[in-house]
Amino acid sequence: MIILTGGAGFIGSVMLGKLNEAGHKDVLVVDRAAMENSPNLKGKSYKFEERDSLFNFLKLFKASDVEAILHIGAITSTTEANKALLTKYNFEYSKSLAEWAFEHGTRFIYASSAATYGDGTLGFSDANEMTARIKPLNLYGESKRKFDAWLIQNGNDARACGFKFFNVFGPNEYHKEAMASLVFKAYHQILETGAIRLFKSADARYKDGEFKRDFIYVMDAVDVLMWSLEHPKVNGIFNLGMGKARSWNDLAAAMFDAMNMPLNIIYIDMPENVRKQYQYFTEAEMSKLRTAGYTKPFQSLEDSVRDYARNYLMQPNPYY
Repeated sequence: MIILTGGAGFIGSVMLGKLNEAGHKDVLVVDRAAMENSPNLKGKSYKFEERDSLFNFLKLFKASDVEAILHIGAITSTTEANKALLTKYNFEYSKSLAEWAFEHGTRFIYASSAATYGDGTLGFSDANEMTARIKPLNLYGESKRKFDAWLIQNGNDARACGFKFFNVFGPNEYHKEAMASLVFKAYHQILETGAIRLFKSADARYKDGEFKRDFIYVMDAVDVLMWSLEHPKVNGIFNLGMGKARSWNDLAAAMFDAMNMPLNIIYIDMPENVRKQYQYFTEAEMSKLRTAGYTKPFQSLEDSVRDYARNYLMQPNPYY
């Protein structure tokens, strides 16, 4: 059995599909009760367990029953202000699950976040020594950094495989609402109005729409997770992005092209409450993952957006 937390969510449900395709049918999806009937799960092979009952459920199994734990589930809102809630689910829950895995010799793979890097002043190196120095801009990022730091401080990063996801987009993110990718939002804005709205720059170093992010297609991201599952001797905390920053203007142009529509960007003022926490540039340093043995190239932004738009968003059934 493979335990997949967050398995009804965005990245988790795509991972579930990939696991099924690879022949893994005995998968325990762990998520919030409200996600049990998510359309993300339709047609997939799995059993479901509510997240708060997982540890009682684990008592029913021998360690040998669990092949691996893929811990993708978390509270992912970058605007979440409830520190206690974030500590409970993004740190304490993760810590307890990791300790169970280490105690039983079970493969443990988990999702961290590029939000740990804060404003990027100290760069985007996934070297262990940077974890104590970086300063996230929000409580979500800090909860993820705290768990990374706990692993490293206890030497447990050598027994786990973590990935700092950068800007992931793709099918099955539809339930995320405000936290959905701009790629998803762009499609619907263009479909409804023929235009896309992007923030004006509030930083003199950047022109409107020219701030850059490291966008990565969810299909590429889950390929890396599959690879880590198939290579149990690979451990450590790795960046997971394209390794090449692209601008919001590039993203907009890619979506208009995918939809066969003329480019039409409207720049709007950035809200005051966003300005202090806004990341103007992110770019994953990917040498650590490549050195560990991952060689498959990632799809370009243009190819990824085209696949997402034409093979999912434009289809009657947009789910993977």
